[in-house]
Amino acid sequence: MITTAVFDTKPYDREALQSASANAAVKWHFLEFRLTEETAPLANGAQAVCVFVNDQLDRSCLEALAAQGVKLVALRCTGFNNVDLAAAKELKLTVTRVQVYSPYAVAEHAVALLLTLNRKVHRAFNRVRELNFSLYGLEGMDLHGKTAGVVGTGKSGRVAAEILRGFGMKVLACDPFPSRDWAAQHGVEYVDLSSLTEHSDVISLHVPLTPETKYIIRRETLDRMKPGTLLINVSRGALIDTTALIEALKSGRLGGVALDVYEEEEGIFFEDLSGQVLQDDELARLLTFPNVIITAHQGFLTREALADIARTTVANLEALTGGKAFVEGSVLA
Repeated sequence: MITTAVFDTKPYDREALQSASANAAVKWHFLEFRLTEETAPLANGAQAVCVFVNDQLDRSCLEALAAQGVKLVALRCTGFNNVDLAAAKELKLTVTRVQVYSPYAVAEHAVALLLTLNRKVHRAFNRVRELNFSLYGLEGMDLHGKTAGVVGTGKSGRVAAEILRGFGMKVLACDPFPSRDWAAQHGVEYVDLSSLTEHSDVISLHVPLTPETKYIIRRETLDRMKPGTLLINVSRGALIDTTALIEALKSGRLGGVALDVYEEEEGIFFEDLSGQVLQDDELARLLTFPNVIITAHQGFLTREALADIARTTVANLEALTGGKAFVEGSVLA
């Protein structure tokens, strides 16, 4: 039996993990708060911890886990920028992630945000509920015939590009490891980031957060964009320099922004703060713009994606006993 402390859990996490482990020798210890150096002692007695995107697995946290006998850190997500992998290797902690889950979940959410932002569905919804049936200020644009720029053509980026091609859009793509055969098959053109930002009417981000991609959208990038560009981010918040983004919105240059992620989302996203005063001034400022839509990191939240994540997580936990292999491509350290 593998005792696993699961941090930062919500009901949908628990349901998916319990369903996936019905025939597995896993004992769950669900915790609602995030994993940090301060909360690490609550993993005492566990052989593994299961964590999410906003848990803080820095060196001090990992040292506390290793001292208690934890052997495996199982990320139930794709990104791993919140884990000190070098420290994990030194401490002989195995770190796994969910390398692949439903690529349609994130890609479809990106397109849903784009459609909502472009046709101002969020504003229309609020108006009609107040019996305001005016159409003034709700103009959008035809996506057909426009140019979409997809930054990152991993699984979700490719799906998003294919959907946008289905709208009759020209699709430009940027990726350090281009998928040439796929691009030729779907009529996608690879260009550099500068060309993509200069020629796109819509830009959607689908890349992981690395030192190279941090603030890939910054003041210089925003200045290169066409007036009226719609910017979508469903990947990681720190791909965008929020201060520069606010300046671009204030100038009126951007047509609109839709974010499912935010660079300082830790402690805010996934929580109900409706009875509190929001302490993040930049997020509060973003929420004042009529052409900004923010969802709370829900791109992954489909039944299919949750099931995929849970299955991979359970498989990696079972591999800890040595009876099975870790899921291919999931081991980080």
